[in-house]
Amino acid sequence: MSNVYYETIEKMEKGGVDKEYINGWAGGFLHNPKREEQRITEAYEAGYNDGSAKKTDGFKSWVKK
Repeated sequence: MSNVYYETIEKMEKGGVDKEYINGWAGGFLHNPKREEQRITEAYEAGYNDGSAKKTDGFKSWVKK
């Protein structure tokens, strides 16, 4: 497993990013299948798409205030 995965997860957790986004990002990054349709949230979907694209900076708009 690359350090990018762990470093990005840690950065998001310390930055207060929405947990749904983090879960989606991790699933997408690891190429896991998506959750069942009724459990997909907007934050999860955004995270999954960013993780699938290996995007490590898309989480800034998902920081909880």
